[in-house]
Order: sequence, then C-alpha cells, then structure tokens
Amino acid sequence: MNAEIKPVSIHDGTEAEVATGRAGGEGTARVPGGPAELDQVGPRLKALLRAARHHGVELDPNEFRAAGAIPTAAALSEWAKNAGMWSRAVRIRWSHLLRFQDAGPVVLLFSDGGAGLLTGASAERNIVFLKSADAPEDGEAIAIDELRLSHVWTGEAVLLRAARSYIAADAPFTLRWLAELVRLESRPLREIAIASFTLSVLTILPPLIVMTLVNKVLQFNSVSTLVLLSAVIAVVFVYETLLGHARRLIINVVGARLDTKLQLHVFSRLLRLPLDYFERHPAGETMYHLAQVYRIREFLTGKLLSTFLDLITLCVLVPVMFYINPTLAWIVLACAAVIMLIILAFLKPLRRRYQRVVEAETWKSAAIGETVVGIKTVKALGLEPQRKALWDERVAEAGQARLAFGQLASWPQTLVTPIERLMVLGTMLIGAYLAMNDRSGYMVGGLFAFMMISQRVAQPLVGLARLVEDYEEVGAAIGEAASVLNRPLETSSKSAGLRPKLAGEVTFSDLTFSYIATKTPALDRVSFNIPAGTMFGIVGRSGSGKSTIARLLQGINRDYSGFLKLDGVDLKEINLRHLRQGLGVVLQDNFLFRGSIRDNIIAGRPGLTLSDAMRAAHLAGAEEFIERMPNGYDTYIEEGSPNLSGGQKQRLAIARALIHDPNILILDEATSALDPESEAIVSANLMRIASGRTMIIVSHRLSSLTECDQILVMEQGKVLDAAPHAILLERCALYRQLWAQQNRHLDGHQGRSVAVLPRLV
Repeated sequence: MNAEIKPVSIHDGTEAEVATGRAGGEGTARVPGGPAELDQVGPRLKALLRAARHHGVELDPNEFRAAGAIPTAAALSEWAKNAGMWSRAVRIRWSHLLRFQDAGPVVLLFSDGGAGLLTGASAERNIVFLKSADAPEDGEAIAIDELRLSHVWTGEAVLLRAARSYIAADAPFTLRWLAELVRLESRPLREIAIASFTLSVLTILPPLIVMTLVNKVLQFNSVSTLVLLSAVIAVVFVYETLLGHARRLIINVVGARLDTKLQLHVFSRLLRLPLDYFERHPAGETMYHLAQVYRIREFLTGKLLSTFLDLITLCVLVPVMFYINPTLAWIVLACAAVIMLIILAFLKPLRRRYQRVVEAETWKSAAIGETVVGIKTVKALGLEPQRKALWDERVAEAGQARLAFGQLASWPQTLVTPIERLMVLGTMLIGAYLAMNDRSGYMVGGLFAFMMISQRVAQPLVGLARLVEDYEEVGAAIGEAASVLNRPLETSSKSAGLRPKLAGEVTFSDLTFSYIATKTPALDRVSFNIPAGTMFGIVGRSGSGKSTIARLLQGINRDYSGFLKLDGVDLKEINLRHLRQGLGVVLQDNFLFRGSIRDNIIAGRPGLTLSDAMRAAHLAGAEEFIERMPNGYDTYIEEGSPNLSGGQKQRLAIARALIHDPNILILDEATSALDPESEAIVSANLMRIASGRTMIIVSHRLSSLTECDQILVMEQGKVLDAAPHAILLERCALYRQLWAQQNRHLDGHQGRSVAVLPRLV
C-alpha cells in the first residue's frame, strides 16, 4: 500500500466517510423505469460493485434481490455467486483483517447500514486501509486502527474473487466435470471413508470370534472365554450400529448436495441455450436427454459410492482371508477375475445395443412431447388416429430395442451365476476337505470364519465387476445429457458485456444475416436508422425479413456481418441479460405462466407492486377486462390460459412488456391475432404507449402503422423504401399494392352474391 496515511480522529467524521451511507432508504436496487444507476444504489451494493469490478466482473444492480431494507451479507454474497464469482459471507475478527495485506478488496459491512472497502493492512503498525465506496478509483485509502473501526464494524464481511474452480457454469458437461463435482465434497467423503474403514475392521471381529468360539470355547469348555467374547460382541454391535447410522446420515447429506448442484447446473445451462436450439429440436427429445441426468445422479450417489465403500471393505478383508487360508482366498479372487473378464467381453456388443435403445426412446419422447405441445391442433383437426399410429410405431421400436438389449444383457448374468455359486459353495466344499485332513483341529473354526468373510467379500468383488457394465450405461447417459448441455451458450459469462443505459436509437449498417442451413440471406446489406423516441413500422411480404430484424434486436442471433448498434454501442458488446431487461417485447403468440394475472404482469420485475401492475394494464388497455374477472388481478391463470381470449392474452403480454417502462418496445406481429375490438383498443393506446420511447412495430397490417413516424418496407431481405405512410403510398409500388389489397372493402365492392341467404332458426 503506497497511499499516504492521513491521521484522522474518530470524532472528525471518519465514520461517515468510511461508511458510505446510512441504512435509510437503501432497499432494493431495482429502479422502475430503467436500469439502476450507480448513484441510485445504496452503499453496500456500491461497495460490492466496486470490489467485483476490481476482479473484472460487472455486477448488475437490477439482478439483486433483497427481502429487507438493508442488504444482508448472505444476500450480497448470493448476488456475486449468481454472477459467476466465488463469494462467501463471513464474520471475522480484527486479527484476520491484518492478514489481508496483498489480497483484493474485502467488503466490510457496518452496523449503521453502510459499507467500506478494505484495500490493505499493515500488521506491523496494527492498522488497516479503508476506502469509501463513493471514493474515486484513484482516491487514497484511510488508515484506521482497531478502536475506531470497532465503533462501526461488528465483524461482518463479504469475501469475493473471480471463480477459479473447474466447476463453473461454462465448463462442459463431462465425466471430468462430474468427478470434480464429487471431489468438492472431499471432506464428508473423507469422513465416510474413515467410518467405512472402521466398520470394515469391525466386520473382521465376528468371524474371528466365531473361530475362537469353535476352537477355544467348544473344544475346551472355557466359560470365562465365552463371557469375554459375549462382552466384546455386545460392545462391537453397539458401536457398529451407531457408526453405521452416522455414516448413512453423511451419505444422505452428500447425495443431497450432489443432487442439488447437478440439478442447478442443468437448469442454468438449459436457460442459457440459444433460442435456435429449441426451435430445431422437439421438446420431448430435449426432456428425454435431460432426464438422463437422474440416472447419472443415481450412479454417483448410489452404485459408485457403494462400490467405493466396498473397496475399503475389500482392502481390509482380503488380507484377513489370506491370513486364514491362502488356498481358499486365491479361489475367491480367481472367480472374481473370471466374472470381470466375462463382463468386459460383453461391453462392446451391449454398448451398440444400448445406443439403439437410446435412439428409439428419444424418438418416442419426441412423439409424445410434440403431441402434448400441439394438442390443440390435434383436437381441432381430428388427428388422434394419426398420432396414435405414430405413437404405436415408436413404442414398438423402443420395445424391440429394449428386448434385444435385454436378451444380450442376460448372457453375462447367465454365465456369471454358476461362478458366483462356485465362489461360495466351492470354497465351502474345498474348505471342508481341507478341515478333514487337518490334524491340529483348528481348521474347523478357521473354515467358519473364512465362510463368513468370503460372503462379505464375494458380493463387493462381483459388484466391482458389474460397475464397469453400469459405467457404460452411465457413459451413454452422460453423452445424451451432454448433447444438450454442451451446446454453444448465448454468452460465455453471466457478467460479460457492457451495460449502457438504453436511450432508444437503433442503427443497422450494411447488415447481412443468414439462418443455419440456408443459402439465401434473410437480411441482405440492410441499412437504416431509428432515432430515439421514434414510432417505427416494418412491413413486407412473408419471408421478407421483418421478424428477423426483431430477433436481431433481442440478441437471439448474433452471427451477422455488418453492424447493429444501440445508442452507438455495438449490440454484440452489450450484456445479453441487460439488453433484454431493457427491452419490452410483445410477440404474436405469447405464453402466460401459471399464476395470477398480477404475477404474470410483473413476471420480469418481481419487486414491483400491484399499483405498478395496474398502471401497465391501464396503458395496455387491459384493465377493463381484468376488473370484470372474478378475482381481478388475483385471478388465477391455468396452463395454456383457457380462461382468457386471444385478445386478452395479448393485452396482458403488452402490459407485461410495459411493466418496467422500457425505452425500446418491440411489437412483433402483436396485433395480427387480435379480434377487431381488441385491435381497436390496442391501436387507440399506441400513441400513449409510444410516448417517450422508441417503438418498433413489425406488422403485416398496414392500418396499424399509419401513425408511425417512419415505415420500413422490406422485400426478400432488402430495404425497399423508408418513409411516412403518405409518402410511401405515392412512391413505393409494393407498399401501395399491399395497402390496396388490405383495403379493398373501402372501394365499394360488395363481394360475391350468395344463392341462399342464411337465416336464424
């Protein structure tokens, strides 16, 4: 620390300088109406923002979730973790602070709700260096001693750094990733290993006691030895029971932790997959592949863990077997080796058969998933027989594949069974023969002890051999899950990219874009500019590239050439989550989640209130039908929204897009599915909705674009013209043609005559 130390007094305002602010009014960092500005963020959030920036990570205050007015250390730590950092909320002492001499900034949380950054320490001088969260980047740190710091700090701190662990959100889903996941549980696994070793040692005692009982007690009628053995057995049983219970509890905890980490990782990766993947793969196929994660979980917490514990048992029992009788021990090991060779010989054929099972099950899941998703179309067109025929075919294929796999898989079991029996009964017969020829008389007790130990050894040896077979299935399951989870993600890091405040200016400059597996560009050297606060319309025939422009603005596709800029910033450089949270998007077919109307409106901003939902609903023209609902804003919406009309769903979607008052609003064919009454309500509110923001309306209905400041006419991926409605009618032939086609009812044409007029009965 090279900063000059300034002598300060605790009475001259140092506390106020170090503690960047008081608790009052901090609350949540979300600011309705736009991204949270740094000066709108409380001192604790500011301090964490500064500390994260030191490690090259930009945190987004809009993503912070806090239940109380003052953010807790745990909430701050969780915020940093969600951004991909390593973080921990701790309570430490002054002596610990003196160790942070060359470490990165540590966030200290003060008792009055403020916070400061510990930037260094001097153990020789017994001082630490603190900097205010509001201080400039090149500002000097303040030297504070223990007495003065104790007036405002009780020990709460947040440690954070860039994540260095291989277990990261962007790491590929492989066997190595799973092994690292298990390795992170090394401490409880070590405790399990110690307990298992102890239990394995205890398992030796009963056979040895039986051997002593036969050789000593029965032969010499020693009652004192019998009493001693009984006491030993009682102590061993009690200790073994308690230790076994403790081990099972630890195993359950480890299993739950692994399961939780695995599921969190899978869902996080799923959410970060690009939209293109979901558009090109059936939902049922994706669900089936991800369901293989549960098989992997069962293997990790079940067969693999139990085999690991069995290996510990073998390490203890096998030497004891050789001590009791080497001949019988070699027979047991030889049988286990033969079993292993049989299983290894069938691995490749089983792998090929199992791959066919996977393919058949994937197609079967795709069929049922597609049917469930498209059930409305199935019912409307009466496609039940066709879908049933397809399902029957898929079930038959899957059944045949499983039958073929099962038939082949039964052969190893068939060949292994007599060897298992030989391992148990053969050793007993050979041991009996050896006992008959033993002149010392101690072979009988040894035979009893060996039989008891061999039964405990045989099963782990067979289980170890079959673990290889199970691993092949799990390896296939890992491959299936990896086929989804290892797809290229939308962004390499949750915190990557710029977070500019979006004012609303949009610029396309010589932009060309083609979809995957297509040769014709969807957009071909497109250039236009949308000034901030403009109401901008986009029209054209089907396939002209209208919706592609909306997709590029949302960052759904980024592999284009040319430039797309928002307020002068290249869209590729903007953080995706920040971009989408700053946009309001209404699609042609919008999905409403299970829950109340209020929850659906504020879905993207859970910290907002009912009054915010009512304001957005009023702006979207949805309040009139919401108030007629049985429970108003608390009316529950089921999956598929069966209790709402298409127009009502669309107006709720518009309200949801307006809830955070975005500066850019995109309506992608938002009114095309509306009935005339609903369209009239939405159109009447467009001017109010567009006030103070950039509105981009993609529509094939020209009547909804007449009030736009500019209308862009697209044709086969190229810009044909851009001008207001009146000018386009004069100079653009395509626009004039589209207008004439959509307004033929205004030219006095009465339509074709009908032979019989309909009448009401």
